[in-house]
Amino acid sequence: MSATPLRSFNDVREALISKREIAFLDVREEDPHAQRHPLFAANFPLSKIELDAFTKLPRQSVPIVLLDDGEGLAPRAARRFEALGYTDVSVFDGGLKGWERAGGEVFRDVNVPSKAFGELVEAKRHTPALSAEAVNALLKSGEDVVVLDARRYDEYQTMNIPGSISVPGAELVLRARALAPDPKTRVIVNCAGRTRSIIGTQSLVNAGLPNPVSALRNGTIGWLLAGQTLAHGSATQFAATDGRADEALHEASRESARSVADRAGVKRTTYADAQRWAQDTNRTTYRFDVRTPGEYEHAHASGYQGAPGGQLVQETEMFAPVRGARIVLFDDDGVRANMTASWLAQMNNDVYVIDDASSAPLTEHGPWRGAKPQPSALPAITAKDLSKLLDDPSSQTIVLDFTASANHVKGHIPGAWWAVRSRLPEDLPALPDAKQYVVTCASSALAAYAGPEVAALTGKPVLLLEGGTASWIAAGLPLEKGETRLASPRIDRYRRPYEGTDGPHEAMNAYLEWEYGLVAQLERDGTHGFFVI
Repeated sequence: MSATPLRSFNDVREALISKREIAFLDVREEDPHAQRHPLFAANFPLSKIELDAFTKLPRQSVPIVLLDDGEGLAPRAARRFEALGYTDVSVFDGGLKGWERAGGEVFRDVNVPSKAFGELVEAKRHTPALSAEAVNALLKSGEDVVVLDARRYDEYQTMNIPGSISVPGAELVLRARALAPDPKTRVIVNCAGRTRSIIGTQSLVNAGLPNPVSALRNGTIGWLLAGQTLAHGSATQFAATDGRADEALHEASRESARSVADRAGVKRTTYADAQRWAQDTNRTTYRFDVRTPGEYEHAHASGYQGAPGGQLVQETEMFAPVRGARIVLFDDDGVRANMTASWLAQMNNDVYVIDDASSAPLTEHGPWRGAKPQPSALPAITAKDLSKLLDDPSSQTIVLDFTASANHVKGHIPGAWWAVRSRLPEDLPALPDAKQYVVTCASSALAAYAGPEVAALTGKPVLLLEGGTASWIAAGLPLEKGETRLASPRIDRYRRPYEGTDGPHEAMNAYLEWEYGLVAQLERDGTHGFFVI
């Protein structure tokens, strides 16, 4: 087999600046990725390539450049992409250290393009903001204030500003006029840190909401650092009819959203054109439905992936890792797609909104089911049969769990070892001897791809747990909890400083300082092409 071609720093940088299509992929796990990576190196772990490739890289001739930090992951990933039919795969010359030696800027954390863009927006537009102390004083004084939480609903439920309403980002312009019908009502927008607060607030400002609008400076992090108390388990959401039942309000939102999109240079297209583009072998096209997950699952158009608009702006490189691709957005209200597109366009994306939107093509139901390659066949075992097998010590059966480490800690099959698939060559030899292995994950979707590798590395029989650990739970079988039997280090996920309710103040302050420095990093990097209207 011939060696995988190398791509140079200058070549990759020039492609990014000129908007030539490139999928610049960091194939390490999320935690090492979050420590140091180039701005547009999207995290695409070697462990999960089969799960994500056909959805995130829909065109098989797209130029793919793979990055690691000298661990040898990139060449392995190249072979895997080639086996999946991708035809233009290369490895970044010198890995991450080569990028740094060539003078490339490196960034910390995750979703950095979006977070850096948010800081640029605030710097350019001086997005209004109030401190946590000021917002708390307004709420306690009984002032006419509504607090809108722009995060995902599950994040809101984990912790939120007391009395706030969950209105995820793309919903703000559509819903705010109904939630604060009196123009004297002050609207506060918050997220966990800064980005979604800034983008949400500026969305309302750009759309001409007549109310006074401010971001909660530093979000729930700022609230905690001010010594104030958050609520937990809240369930206050916008109503489906908010912003849509009153046609005058809806029309005002539609007109303002269209105006903002036009100012940002958003383009227009039709279902038919978008369908033709999806078949184009010379250009990558992403098609996203930016409505709420509930609306999407109720009915959506074939080929359109659910991507709630606020999260699409927040996690752009994860939804659309091909820089320079064409992005098409759908909604059914004339507001959410236009507002989402206005931000994606300012982030230097080629973005279109479906202009002939109707309910006729919404024939699909349920969550997105992206195409995946067929895994090699493995003999299967049911949860009940596995339970009997584990009760017999002479079977010398080891269960390998490839789920997310957080899921494993929350609850796993007793005795199961948690492993990172890409680390199997290093970590399998340290496990106890076994006569056979059983592989699982939450659903066994990832385990089905890992199983043949376990067989090849050990020369032992490998069985696949039917239905994964979910089937074990459904059978009422016992679970073990905690960080037990970790065959691999927990590098599969980076712990965000703003996550959960127990983040140390030092980490929160450090995170805010990092965000403040992103505009200067953008200037040094010079590959982004961002602009602010």
